[in-house]
Amino acid sequence: MPTQRLAANQHPVTVIIGLEVHVQLKTQTKLFCGCTTQFGMPANSQVCPVCLGMPGALPVMNREAIKLSVRTGLALNCDIPPLTKWDRKQYFYPDLPKGYQISQFDLPICADGFVEITDPENPDEVRRIGIIRAHLEEDAGKSMHDESSGVAESKIDLNRCGTPLLEIVSQPDLRSADEAKAYLNELKLLLTHLGVSDCEMQQGSLRVDANVNLHIDVDGKKVATPIVEIKNLNSFRNVGRALDYEAERQLIAWEDDGLTINDAPKRTFGWDDVNERTFAQREKEESADYRYFPDPDLLPVRLPREWVEEIGQTLGELPAATRTRLQDQFGIKTYDADVIVNQGPEVIEYFETAATRSGDARKTSSWMMQDVMRTMKERELDAKSFPIPAERLGDLVKQIADGKLDNSRARDVFEYLLEHDDSVDAALAALGIEAVDEDDLVDLCRELLAENPQVVADVKGGKQQAVGALIGKARGKNPNANPKVVRQTLLDLIAEM
Repeated sequence: MPTQRLAANQHPVTVIIGLEVHVQLKTQTKLFCGCTTQFGMPANSQVCPVCLGMPGALPVMNREAIKLSVRTGLALNCDIPPLTKWDRKQYFYPDLPKGYQISQFDLPICADGFVEITDPENPDEVRRIGIIRAHLEEDAGKSMHDESSGVAESKIDLNRCGTPLLEIVSQPDLRSADEAKAYLNELKLLLTHLGVSDCEMQQGSLRVDANVNLHIDVDGKKVATPIVEIKNLNSFRNVGRALDYEAERQLIAWEDDGLTINDAPKRTFGWDDVNERTFAQREKEESADYRYFPDPDLLPVRLPREWVEEIGQTLGELPAATRTRLQDQFGIKTYDADVIVNQGPEVIEYFETAATRSGDARKTSSWMMQDVMRTMKERELDAKSFPIPAERLGDLVKQIADGKLDNSRARDVFEYLLEHDDSVDAALAALGIEAVDEDDLVDLCRELLAENPQVVADVKGGKQQAVGALIGKARGKNPNANPKVVRQTLLDLIAEM
């Protein structure tokens, strides 16, 4: 959504956003050595001469990292070239002991793809976000700054150094913070579905840099503000807040100094989570500043077409296709399909089983949204540990769909089943809820109509709401009577009179 100042500005403003997402791949060992990638080990306990950059230590490529990168690229609809290579990216920083990073410059392993997202402003519309490239590189170490002792100390943990990192670079196709978050959610869902990364942001296995500027329409001419890259955003919430703040800041700056993209270089900003603002760090380096050149210690990598196709055959149904299939096969709403798919394969399977069993997918979807997922969240459960099996939920929803239970009684049964490993029939018996025979219900409704001729007259006169007075009386005589079924039965009987 546009922020208040952008929306109120006299000149039409378009926010231009491109994201660089750094994803740690789920390999057992690092990209060019045999050190483990396990998270949470003691500092500097997972290092060797290769990842420490010792003289004479030679890198050996991790084949699994290549495979996971190709797998990701195919799922992102990228072209996979027959040849890719490694390049040295030169820069000096304490967490990079070699003085350079092994990365990919002009021949990335994946290029020219796209991701489709649901438009946050219109859930029935799909937006296609282009992917410029996805290239493989080694991660840097981690700098830690500590002032707890009263003296500022900086320490380096090199355990992360050399971990395989896939950098996924989007086209500047995103137009709002909400779209950026939708893109990140879709990307995370895809990566976890593929099993290529756990995407745990709190562990640093997914990190986001955001590039943002404004296109301002001034008398029919486009004016572009200088581009800012906001580095190392560590949550999707912070991505959204940083983008909203930076868009506002750039508009204020342009109104103040009039600087455009041609007047100032690209700059690097950070995000202050405490004060909720961006802050300038440095001018952004260009590719020439990194002095890229092919790594002489590593051969180029050939990617045979047959091997790439074999990997493609293992992808299975991807989340976007699952979302469409659930809508087409079960007739559920776009929003419901989104929520179910976003929960992952186990919840998808749970829904499909329950919906098939109940025979009413829409009612099943409603129960998934309102009751099942709420309970999972409250009790911190997943689909496997949820105490009500999918088949049992399907049986419960079928009782509702058949008119044998109203939602109020069904929720009593649901709560009972959360605590008891019983069938739906056993739960009904334990709660004293009995199915109402259809003939008995008709007799009950006839009796009520005979006792209340004024209601019959009112309904015949066009006041259908008058029948509501009899529904409570029906429940008084038979607490198990379903209000919706009672209402329809009463109206049908009056129509026959």
